[in-house]
Amino acid sequence: MTPPNPFPGWYSETLPSGNVRHVVRKQGDKRKKTTVPVGPEHPEFLEHYRAARAGEKWHGEAVKPQAPRQSLDWLREKYLDHLERMVKGGNASPSTLKQRRSLLTRLCDHLDDDGDRYGDLHLDLPQPALIRVRNARAETPAEADNMMKATKAMYRFAVEAGDLDANPAEGIRKIHKSKGGATPWSAADMRKFAKTHRPGSMAFLWLTLAMFTGARIGDLALLGREHEVTHNGAVWLEWQPGKKGSAFVSMPILPPLLRTMRAMPVVGPAYLLSERGKPFKNVETLRTRVRRWCDAAGLPDRSSHGVRKGMATLLAEAGINEQQIGAVLAHTQPSTTRVYTQTAQRRLLSEQALTALSGFDWG
Repeated sequence: MTPPNPFPGWYSETLPSGNVRHVVRKQGDKRKKTTVPVGPEHPEFLEHYRAARAGEKWHGEAVKPQAPRQSLDWLREKYLDHLERMVKGGNASPSTLKQRRSLLTRLCDHLDDDGDRYGDLHLDLPQPALIRVRNARAETPAEADNMMKATKAMYRFAVEAGDLDANPAEGIRKIHKSKGGATPWSAADMRKFAKTHRPGSMAFLWLTLAMFTGARIGDLALLGREHEVTHNGAVWLEWQPGKKGSAFVSMPILPPLLRTMRAMPVVGPAYLLSERGKPFKNVETLRTRVRRWCDAAGLPDRSSHGVRKGMATLLAEAGINEQQIGAVLAHTQPSTTRVYTQTAQRRLLSEQALTALSGFDWG
């Protein structure tokens, strides 16, 4: 059985040259067709598609066709406009806006059993309809759960705005089973990385900065000399992490990190610079670069977040308490820090407990 077209009005055709052409019919007027330059696999396809369904071409700014009032499309745009204002006011992160725009667009583009697009339906969807969307993405459970998380947030907004009496997404359970997340870096991993990326390289600075600050990759992309302060003659780093709810961070720059920073041949507004000597354009650009650095060092299963987990593990194994580790990692809740440290702490407790048996004479 041929699967349903996930984008009504869109089709592709192979030209005599072998190239593929993507065409979208205008909604309500099948005679008007627009050729779009990219297919569904491209990150900008949805912008081109929505513009073409409105009978227009997209030239860099999304065309928003008027959605019927009280439709799911209408609610999505109303919520995203609110979230944009939250971002401008510094009360939400741009990455959250970007992720939720993508997830909620996919929710609205989901087709029901009759082939009707969810976005065209009334916003008060029954819970089983939302569960079907989640179950349709069971092969990518983390994405399914993130979509439901975004949906719950959108419906909470609708309830507060008086558009709904109750949130139909509340109570939908998660289906993703955590496998422990990013793998913590070990000291052996760091030595292996340093064999490929020697001191003086931007890759070595990234790993040293990540290890001695425990900062998230979004903050690593922004940290620079403007964040340096002096306390009692020592150089410290101070910054407000970008993640919502994180505590302000103030920490000394330890000698290994300070030496690595000052040894860099090129200095810019941020510590981490591209080959052109400019700060990385955004966090995803830096994330891609880190992925290449790790792959080149033969560490395909390591990531920037794994360095943060590795630092927390080493601190826990050294006997540092959760409150101290939380201050380094900008956590405001002990339960958040415990996610990073519980394995190391259990290992220490096990070692301490079994030490009591070390003198036990079995014979």
